Amino acid sequence: MVDDVLFGRESEQSRLTGQLDRVPVEGSALVLRGEAGVGKSTLLAATTARAGRRGLRVLATTGVQAEIEIPFAGLHRLLRAVLDDNANASDSDSDSDSDSANANANANANANANANGPLAARDTVLAAVGVVDAPIGQPFRVALAVLDLLTTAAARQPLLLAVEDAQWLDRPSWEVLTFVGRRLGSDPVVLVMAMRDGVECERRLASAGLPELRVEPLAEDAAAALLAYRAPDLSPALRTRVLAEAGGNPLGLVELAVVATRFGPDALLPASLPLTTRVERTFAALVGELPPATRTLLLVAALDDGDGLDEIVGATAGLETTPVTVADVQPAVTAGLVEVDDGFRVRFRHPLVRSALRQAAGVARRRQVHAALADRLAGADDRRVWHRAAATIGADEQVARDLTAAADRAARHGAVASALTAMERAAQLSEDARERADRLLRAAGYAVDLGDHAAVVRLVRGIEEQYLQPTDQARLSWLREAFLGGGWSGAAPLPAFVDIVDLMRRNGDTELALHSLVTLSVRSWWSNPDEQTRGLLLAAAERLDVPALDPRLVNVLAGVAPIERGAEALDRMSELMRRMDSDPGDLFLLGNGANAIGALGLATAFLASSVAGLRGQGRLGLLAVTLVNQAWTAAQLADIRLGLTAATEGRALALETGQPRWAMTADLNRAHVEALRGNGDTARQLADEVERLLLPTGANPILGMVQLTRGIEALAAGRPADAYRHLYRIFDPADSAYHQYLRFSAFGHLAEAGTRGGHHDEVASILRTLQPIAAATRSPILRVTVAYAEAVLAGADPDGDVDADAVFRARLGMDLSGWPFERARLQLAYGGWLRRRRRAVESRPYLREAGTAFDALGVVPWADRARRELRAAGEASRRPVDRQSLLTPQELQIAQLAATGLSNPEIAERLFLSRRTVSTHLYRIYPKMGISSRGELTEAMAATPEGRTDPPTDPH
Repeated sequence: MVDDVLFGRESEQSRLTGQLDRVPVEGSALVLRGEAGVGKSTLLAATTARAGRRGLRVLATTGVQAEIEIPFAGLHRLLRAVLDDNANASDSDSDSDSDSANANANANANANANANGPLAARDTVLAAVGVVDAPIGQPFRVALAVLDLLTTAAARQPLLLAVEDAQWLDRPSWEVLTFVGRRLGSDPVVLVMAMRDGVECERRLASAGLPELRVEPLAEDAAAALLAYRAPDLSPALRTRVLAEAGGNPLGLVELAVVATRFGPDALLPASLPLTTRVERTFAALVGELPPATRTLLLVAALDDGDGLDEIVGATAGLETTPVTVADVQPAVTAGLVEVDDGFRVRFRHPLVRSALRQAAGVARRRQVHAALADRLAGADDRRVWHRAAATIGADEQVARDLTAAADRAARHGAVASALTAMERAAQLSEDARERADRLLRAAGYAVDLGDHAAVVRLVRGIEEQYLQPTDQARLSWLREAFLGGGWSGAAPLPAFVDIVDLMRRNGDTELALHSLVTLSVRSWWSNPDEQTRGLLLAAAERLDVPALDPRLVNVLAGVAPIERGAEALDRMSELMRRMDSDPGDLFLLGNGANAIGALGLATAFLASSVAGLRGQGRLGLLAVTLVNQAWTAAQLADIRLGLTAATEGRALALETGQPRWAMTADLNRAHVEALRGNGDTARQLADEVERLLLPTGANPILGMVQLTRGIEALAAGRPADAYRHLYRIFDPADSAYHQYLRFSAFGHLAEAGTRGGHHDEVASILRTLQPIAAATRSPILRVTVAYAEAVLAGADPDGDVDADAVFRARLGMDLSGWPFERARLQLAYGGWLRRRRRAVESRPYLREAGTAFDALGVVPWADRARRELRAAGEASRRPVDRQSLLTPQELQIAQLAATGLSNPEIAERLFLSRRTVSTHLYRIYPKMGISSRGELTEAMAATPEGRTDPPTDPH
């Protein structure tokens, strides 16, 4: 519909026009949402027309309820034109990494084709949509390929992606488009999706992360103007009634006016009925006036997951006793119910026409139509099997087998959600009880992969255990314990899990048993299990016939028993450190295990290698978890920059991959880092929000991380008494925030808070508890924090019985090259102790060096304390300008990668961004950093604290 008949939509048009105005400088995404008939389609059509006049290339698709189970069907329609482009067109684009002031020019310069560029992207998308038969690997490879394909095409001509009825897009297409939509900030691509309000709309938008614009009913004056324009001859009485009953809904106004005009006022349905129902019945009445063959043809089109006229006519012919031709569609076109374009594709005038046809047809008639479509689609495997399934009454093992094969194909092409739906439907149609149980179990596995807790519970409850093989019975028992139990932490269920692991082992499935123990090790670490429970888990691990250096086994030892087996796990990790060519997943497990025992040097190395490998493989789900673990390691080391970038990216990827718990953990890590850098308001806000989410889950031990953040924030703000109160909860076995292993990294902060706040004796008592543990486990972080506590306690000894000077010097003599924060904190404490004893000259070097290290780390509160102490010792010092702190986490990440010499395409590939986004970020980074070239960036980013580039070492 053209612009001049859009009544009362000035604000909506302004928003949409603004998006087009920003092209080609930047791109954007927007979801238009509202009730059926409110005008979303009209706004989308107007935007499409406006984009065409401005020279944008328009790619469009429509979600169809009938094809919601066909993986990538909507995406295939959207990308048909791009996929048909000359695959070699990108060869003419030049390869350049110039970062000129004109960021727009870089869009073309960076659109070069390479091994991971447009050609490879096109092949991946063709495999996903089933044009070629090839495995996809990780599901998000399709999303990355589509992003590359679209941004490369947009570098030649800006794009508008217009999606109608997005609530009915198949789930894989929806996930790809939302992934792309979140990354369009710097590319000349505008994505606009229209969605009808309802349960499906709410469910999808809850995790989409896209901006929304609600389209409300028209105001009274605009509604009257629209009605006068569309039905100028309507009598005043009918005009008043239509206006009242339509309630500002544009489609309701138009269609009710049509009914009143054609059939008289008595044809108007009672106002007590929902408007959507009245409009649907209006369309049904119009359909009822058409010839029988046309009515059948429209019903076939409504239930078809395709839009080809020949296909629709062919299927209709199988339902009619008289010949059917393409001419039979013309009465529907004349009535304004459908349109047929130049490519002979059928499009309904409004989605409610399709809905009206479905509602008006009985169940038996719909089954007949699906059967006719299945017969017509004999060569289209997935489409045919879904129509056959819709036409099937009762069990049918052949259809069940076909659906199982469709599920396998969907999973192979990265469409796990479609695989889940197909496998569950196959189970429903299974004639054999054993096949049904097996298919339900496989469907539950897909649901686990998707993070769909509700689907797992539903499927598991429907499985009859007696029909499963012994190994599958163990798998089912595991799922029941994990998903039908009480919570995701807590030690009580652990012995039951051990029994299941043993059953897996006895049934010969060592791999499944070991994988299950890896999951248990994480749960165990967060659950404060007693010694007996830890013993059961260790015994189960040691009964498995696997090599001693299997990374999974090492992870289990470290996670289950950091105290009892920490030293042994540390030795095995050190040996495995020499074999860094392991799978990125194994490297993650080793890094996670190293974190569990506080071996942060090993964790840093393992996780960095894992992140690099996972990026290259496109394994975004595990990458999100690895980044969150990397952020935790960095936070403990006070590596502000890595902590911020890893936590920010990890959170975003966790939400994209359906892992909200890891997103929550990323928020905790960011809160920890923000507390260290002195951003107290942000740290408190994040900690409070996470606590609010944690309390209902029963994950009490994780509350220790909340208390750790609060304690650090209070320390940074100069409130040692509050800091001690928060931190002590981690050390109190009677407190819900107690955590026996989190004490390792929290003890240094507790010692600082306690000695500054008058809790000398309590800290000394805890020290005596932790000293033997430090010796037994050889946990590097515990040995460092114990050493710090020994020194500050000696310095704060009220009786002066300890030679504090000797203790400070001894602890500073340890190898702390990989622990810049802990070394600087020790220097600050020693320098302050010397100054208070009127040894100002001796104190200055320690305070000066501490302040320099704190500044380099970005821990502003500690740096300011060091400067205050230094001034009190008679030496002035100013806070240096830290230009890196002016960068956003993503800008910082891009700047770091650019400083290492990576090109823009290489950075884009690593961070799952478009090349233009990288170029634009660099354009913004340079003035913030006070530089003008890439060479200067390398120098500007080179300023790192002493020891930053070296992994932490064992201090003894």
